[in-house]
Amino acid sequence: MAQESDRVSFFSITRKDCDERIDTYLASRSADLTRSRVQELIRTGLVRVNGLVTKSSYRLKLGDQISLRVPPPASYHLEPEPVEFSIIHEDASLIVVDKPPGLVVHPAPGHVAGTLVHGLLEHCRDLSGIGGRLRPGIVHRLDKDTSGLVVVAKHDRAHARLSEQFKLGKVNKRYVAVVHGIVKQETGKIDLPIARHPKKRKEMWVVPSGGRKALTFWRRMEILGEGFALLSVRPKTGRTHQIRVHLSYLGHPIAGDPVYGYKKSWWKKNLPRVGGEAFVGMRQMLHAETLGFIHPESERYCEYHAPLPRDMEQVIQVLKTTKSQDKKLDMEQD
Repeated sequence: MAQESDRVSFFSITRKDCDERIDTYLASRSADLTRSRVQELIRTGLVRVNGLVTKSSYRLKLGDQISLRVPPPASYHLEPEPVEFSIIHEDASLIVVDKPPGLVVHPAPGHVAGTLVHGLLEHCRDLSGIGGRLRPGIVHRLDKDTSGLVVVAKHDRAHARLSEQFKLGKVNKRYVAVVHGIVKQETGKIDLPIARHPKKRKEMWVVPSGGRKALTFWRRMEILGEGFALLSVRPKTGRTHQIRVHLSYLGHPIAGDPVYGYKKSWWKKNLPRVGGEAFVGMRQMLHAETLGFIHPESERYCEYHAPLPRDMEQVIQVLKTTKSQDKKLDMEQD
């Protein structure tokens, strides 16, 4: 079998590109390369400027000739291994899993072992092949730090029928989110298109036109202390990072979101007395609580629910306690 060779690209710098960082420039012109991946290629000498190795901080000059060499992706060999997750439902066609926070759904660069797929193969060896060699049975996914429900197909027919429902927006998905700010309205709708960020290739953003349609409904469940709220969120479409991007654009980013929310420095400065380091290090407070769809075999509507994980319950409880303490303090001052 012939081995896949490196992919080599060449770039000539014009006046409009001058003074841009080389890592930013290459990431914005390579659809499949993130900025961090470009920086890795630079560190290993696979990016050259005028025939010489360079640094990620190099500022482009008029006439620079850049060569970019990208090796073929590493081959992964999936081996079943024990991975901790809860099974909410299982039958001959599918498995509904409650994914814990911190668990990656399928193998990818940086996560070649210990994923949900590895654990599923340990539990069930005959998953659907439609998802591909690295994603057997996977119909949809959750971000690493988002907890909650994922449905996995056991055979190709179930995979195709479930995928069609996700594509047509017929799957009932409901999330619970802790967000920043006092949300004044009781309900709302966010109908704003989303596209991949032109320079930050791992991130998405709201665009006025040209993006993919993204529709999210939300309902305020409760106002929490220290300027937070608990929301019930229903995405009707399934764009990458959709809920996180939409709520951030609304001015209410998800608590603990390291990309679209506030950084660790904010937590240290603003909430030093309610959780300290526990709050600084918490993951994004987003949980896929409800998942409903038409069963691919029985053709009946099925709906499943996953309880809030312990870490999210603890954050909510601390914020509620803070709210009570604030009220007590206000009464004493009055």
